[in-house]
Amino acid sequence: MKTIVLEEPGRLLVTETDPPDGISGEDVLVRVRSVGICGTDLHAYRGRQPFFEYPRILGHELGVEVIDPGESSTGLQAGDLCSVEPYLNCGNCIACRAGRPNCCTSLQVLGVHIDGGMREIISVPAGKLHRSELLSTDQLALVETLGIGSHAVERAGIAPGESVLVVGCGPIGLSVIQFAQLAGARLSVLDLDTERLRFCGEHFNVENTILAGEDAAARVAETLDGRPPTVVFDVTGNASSMMGSFQFVAQGGRIVFVGIVMDDITFHDPDFHRMELTLLASRNSRPRDFKKIIEAMESGAIDTGPWITHRSGCDAFVESFSRWVEPGSGVVKAVLDM
Repeated sequence: MKTIVLEEPGRLLVTETDPPDGISGEDVLVRVRSVGICGTDLHAYRGRQPFFEYPRILGHELGVEVIDPGESSTGLQAGDLCSVEPYLNCGNCIACRAGRPNCCTSLQVLGVHIDGGMREIISVPAGKLHRSELLSTDQLALVETLGIGSHAVERAGIAPGESVLVVGCGPIGLSVIQFAQLAGARLSVLDLDTERLRFCGEHFNVENTILAGEDAAARVAETLDGRPPTVVFDVTGNASSMMGSFQFVAQGGRIVFVGIVMDDITFHDPDFHRMELTLLASRNSRPRDFKKIIEAMESGAIDTGPWITHRSGCDAFVESFSRWVEPGSGVVKAVLDM
């Protein structure tokens, strides 16, 4: 079967591998139809993804079709379309027992810690498949991305009418924007890319779009009439940006780091204490996020129509991917058709 392997930083290969031998227990055999391309894939390609080893089959944003439900007790049938929850957790550690499998002590994420879905057929635990009778595999491949934003917004505990700043308008930033809006936030976004800011204003009706730069703090203050946001999400995965988030937030506010970076993050402790800030990390999402998002997409509360701007088949993927990682590519969300 066709398989795409990231052999080392900067080197992708389309090759042939053997399909799974069979399935047992609660595993389900699925055909991968759509694979969303994530910032994690870009970081891995550039050699900047934490917890990553090469070679690796990428792909954790997956829309799949069930081939063989095996002995699964979930009621799945051949032909069902599903989103894959790519977080394989132990179920027994302190985090899992507390209902936080997203930060399991031995968590393995498909396409990151173990081989993922950039191949035609894979086996997946039945409990990690979330079925929809209405959504396409393209839409189902976007559920995991949206889950990151859903969980981050839940972590922040946004109140209706609260002023929120999202720093970074890539796909994960868009997912944060989507759920911050559903929570009733008054939303501002900050990014270096004017095209992404335009996209946010045009397709997501974001009230304030602010161009980042050396005077970003002054621009934010001017745009918000000197009333700082009480919640700041940094979704950049850039250490300088993450450390700069402290200059935007109001007294007593919250900062949520959604992006991850292979670096140390520092801040000035006297200011942190003086302002009595809350600093939160947000990792992955939880099973209930997948269910909530699929229901919201099916009802029309979330429209992913504008998201997918680029796509490629398997044979052209290596060339396409090398273009997508270039600055100014215009990619919002790219999808691989397996």
